[in-house]
Amino acid sequence: MATMEHTLTEVAEAAPMLVVSETASSRLLAMMDEKQLEGYSLRVFVSGGGCSGMQYGMTFDDEVREGDSQFDASGLRVLVDPISANYLLGASIDYVDSLMGGGFKIENPNAVSSCGCGHSFRTANDGGEASNEGGCGSCSG
Repeated sequence: MATMEHTLTEVAEAAPMLVVSETASSRLLAMMDEKQLEGYSLRVFVSGGGCSGMQYGMTFDDEVREGDSQFDASGLRVLVDPISANYLLGASIDYVDSLMGGGFKIENPNAVSSCGCGHSFRTANDGGEASNEGGCGSCSG
């Protein structure tokens, strides 16, 4: 039985809290190289605001803070603070390139509604109701 528990722990530790696609990782690594940000990581976070209540953020950071979760995504070091981790568990980040332009897209299973632009969201714990796309004056979609 102890062996089974040990195996389950290893599997849980091996799985990152969020998934960053190879395309997104490559794009972010290229941006870091362009800006000569050697030794930096991608910090993914959630903050209050946006038209749906919470908004996603990403920045390059050279400091690991107490409580940060860290993992590797195709050579890209990713950091997530403990508060944001609660909102991002199971989310995925991809880079989408289309005729209308490219950008990073976050799919979040914790969001019950999101803004049309995909940059802000609401979870069930925020008191939001499961609804269709939220309204946003800055969104075109």
